[in-house]
Amino acid sequence: MSYQALYRKYRPRDFSDVKGQEAIVTTLKNQLKSGRIGHAYLFCGTRGTGKTTVAKILARALNCENLGENGPCGECARCQAIEEGSSMNVVEIDGASNNGVADVRQIVDEVNYAPMDGGRKVYIIDEVHMLSESAFNALLKTLEEPPEYLTFILATTDPQKVIPTIQSRCQRYDFKRISVETIVARMRELLDSEGIRAEDRALNYIARVADGALRDALSLLEECISYFFKEELTFEKVLTVVGSVDQTVYHSVTQALIEGEVDRVIGTVDELVATGRDLTQFAKEYVWYLRNLLIVKTGNDVRHLIDMSDENIEQLRIFAEQLEEEQIVRYIHVVSRLTADMRHTSNRRVEFEIALIRLCRPQMERDYDSLIDRMKEMERELERLQDGLEAGMYSVSTAGPATGTPGTEPAAKPVEVPKPIRPEAVPEDVREIVASWKHIEQSIVASGHQLLGAKLTNVLLSVDEDGSLVLGFRERLERDYFSGNPEKVEQLREIIGEATGKQVKIVVKDVSDAKDRVGITDLRDIIKNVPIEVKED
Repeated sequence: MSYQALYRKYRPRDFSDVKGQEAIVTTLKNQLKSGRIGHAYLFCGTRGTGKTTVAKILARALNCENLGENGPCGECARCQAIEEGSSMNVVEIDGASNNGVADVRQIVDEVNYAPMDGGRKVYIIDEVHMLSESAFNALLKTLEEPPEYLTFILATTDPQKVIPTIQSRCQRYDFKRISVETIVARMRELLDSEGIRAEDRALNYIARVADGALRDALSLLEECISYFFKEELTFEKVLTVVGSVDQTVYHSVTQALIEGEVDRVIGTVDELVATGRDLTQFAKEYVWYLRNLLIVKTGNDVRHLIDMSDENIEQLRIFAEQLEEEQIVRYIHVVSRLTADMRHTSNRRVEFEIALIRLCRPQMERDYDSLIDRMKEMERELERLQDGLEAGMYSVSTAGPATGTPGTEPAAKPVEVPKPIRPEAVPEDVREIVASWKHIEQSIVASGHQLLGAKLTNVLLSVDEDGSLVLGFRERLERDYFSGNPEKVEQLREIIGEATGKQVKIVVKDVSDAKDRVGITDLRDIIKNVPIEVKED
């Protein structure tokens, strides 16, 4: 007999072998016992969770001559014929390649013929969401009034694409992701049958990478077994096959991010690429690493929640003392977005490096999470400056201006640094507008002015000496949109008035150059958490 993949060789033959879907299995077994068989079932869930497997078991059970406690007996003539694929009672159809109205009409014509040897006629349509709308409509009448001997089992990974009229005529079962513990137990069972040794840590890692899909776990397990033929499967060997990295690399990256060392971060990326590591897999694993870091930061006894050695957990505790919770959450958000963006980019390395640089340089962003990072960076800079002053590395001169002694260079003219704006110095109307800016942005979009809102995405909000609201634009196109169109400025002023009840004068400024931004403070940085008392008219 030719070789079979593990997921095929050990595919469940009855309901007792199905793992991780106990609620669905119990419901179907009770229906078989009571004879309350539905005419249409809709099995939904991610790949590898057992939809097609349970559909085949149910199809055999509906035709079995010796139905038992756990479903089909597997020994009667009908069960064997279905298993061999020679039975006319069970028809499997791939919805991805048979998705036209002509394919469905052929099914509709065939269902009028009763089963030849008794039993029940079952149609299993996999990936049913791939059917066209006309194909769904052609199937609708048969689903609504099927013959008494007919059962449809529809399986899909994307139930939202199944039209509501089809869903309403089916019993829907949602297959959940299988837990890591269940996947590990199943893999251990199969490895014992195959006489293969493997570390628990290696199996746990495979189960976690599979992300709730037992079939994916078995496929990855088989790949590892084939690569290290007749050898014990260890954690390090699994890392080699998967293309992932050891925890020490994540420690190194995190330390570099905390210290803002872009060179070290980019150097790590270069090493990963040079050793053939998968950057997408690294990003997915790093999200999980950061999740563990957040748990260590927010919890006390976390050892039962983290699958790590004591040494690695202790290292996480060191990082947790150096980071705020908001910073870790920002890291998770940026890396999570990275895993999604890397699916659609032609140059994953560049996308990967940009994301890590953004983590090292929070000043590149203006959201609340990055503001926390910027504040922490300022604190570190002040600490370094203080240490330098104490060590005598820097000196502070209090002497007056140079007298111009011959042979000496005149002292450089001191640069006048504008005093920072204090929240209480900002006019009340401007303060309330800045504090409500998120609401104003929502009002702009809700009023149908999407282009106007898009031009304000990166605007800098400030105030001038006259108490006017200053809109500072770093991009020329955005600035020209307002400065060249006074009616747009008036339109924005009206929307602000409707949203806040405040009327202010608006001034448009060009802050594309660094020198243009001297003395201009983005009020959102200082008014973010200032309580504003809104007066009722």
